[in-house]
Amino acid sequence: MNPTELRALLGRHGLRPSRALGQNFLVDANTAARIVRLAGVGPGDHVVEVGPGVGSLTCALHDAGAHVVAVELDRHLLPALAEVLGDRPVQVVAADALEVDWPALCAGPARWSMVSNLPYNVAVPVVVRVLETAPMIDRLLVMVQREVAERLAARPGDAQYGAVSVKVAYHADAAVVGVVPPSVFLPRPRVESALVRVVRRPTPVPVHDPERMFALVRAGFGTRRKTLRNALTPVLGRDAARALEAAGIDPGARAETLGLADWARLAEAAP
Repeated sequence: MNPTELRALLGRHGLRPSRALGQNFLVDANTAARIVRLAGVGPGDHVVEVGPGVGSLTCALHDAGAHVVAVELDRHLLPALAEVLGDRPVQVVAADALEVDWPALCAGPARWSMVSNLPYNVAVPVVVRVLETAPMIDRLLVMVQREVAERLAARPGDAQYGAVSVKVAYHADAAVVGVVPPSVFLPRPRVESALVRVVRRPTPVPVHDPERMFALVRAGFGTRRKTLRNALTPVLGRDAARALEAAGIDPGARAETLGLADWARLAEAAP
């Protein structure tokens, strides 16, 4: 749909985009086709879409030959979505992507992809929850705020590198594969969007105690201006410097300089 058609659709159903739900609807067919192409979606693929809205991307995914399951939180949008989908056999599930039972929803086929224009306010938790709880979803191509995309794909030393970057790297390889201007949305967001591709590792990086590692990661990035010795003292107490040295890490370094392997070694060395 173009902007005029979308406004007419919303008017027929008495709808307005919800700021609270981060609704910015895609109104550019070329962008929808670009997303499908970058996602590598083709005939017979099984795809889950979070936040289909009024179905612009949903239709493009279906028309590429995919079997699509669309998860939509806003029940008010469902009649408009149904009108747009027409007789396309898309499975629409009214649910919260942060609460849905992913293994039950994606039962059957062994491999799924997620392709979504994610609402900005839930993009990070949705990606992390899928990586943690939905092993059958082995590829993601998501459109998110550009800053968020850079954070998901960041490497040590990058400006956006943080705790979520380490979390994603533990499960997958991520890369920003495109930038999307505000002009392709209605309403227009005030920021640029970006497309990030996330490819799950066959198995997570071996770590004896992942929860322990992520506790250290959160502590390390919780106070970016502090050295690791000081940032980790609340968690490790007087053993912070000793653990860092045992892991081969300079106690005077900062969290943003450590890669996943460094954090794993630190988790092994920490008492």
